[in-house]
Amino acid sequence: MTPRRRRALALVVGLCTVGAASALVLNAFRSNLVFFYSPTQVAASEAPRERSFRVGGLVEEGSLVRDAQGLTIRFAVTDTVQRVPVTYTGLLPDLFQEGKGVVAQGRLGTDGVFRADQVLAKHDENYMAPEAADALAKARAGQTVVLPEGRP
Repeated sequence: MTPRRRRALALVVGLCTVGAASALVLNAFRSNLVFFYSPTQVAASEAPRERSFRVGGLVEEGSLVRDAQGLTIRFAVTDTVQRVPVTYTGLLPDLFQEGKGVVAQGRLGTDGVFRADQVLAKHDENYMAPEAADALAKARAGQTVVLPEGRP
């Protein structure tokens, strides 16, 4: 094999290796990407049914129901316009309570109930996840929440 062909072969092998590594990294990034949706967007069927996503807003007053036999908790997340029923099995953060901000990550069931894998509560009196605060502000103003183009 001539030196020229050896260099060409090395270049092709190098490009294939870089391409395969890039494809693996992008696939891992895409599968771990989780978008945020407001309850209004979930009610409008803008949220994916087949992928995990986050829903955030306020824990609706009077919606918190704890299962007497286990760790299952049912509550509703609202942006003051729409509400999404949520079910979660596990320990809740200490700051979780009705009327306070919350972000839940999980999947939307075919019955319209959001099954959370993770529940995050705000960490102090003044903080709320930026996406949740923006969704609440827009819902109060009577606007719909619009995602930038290219986001599902």
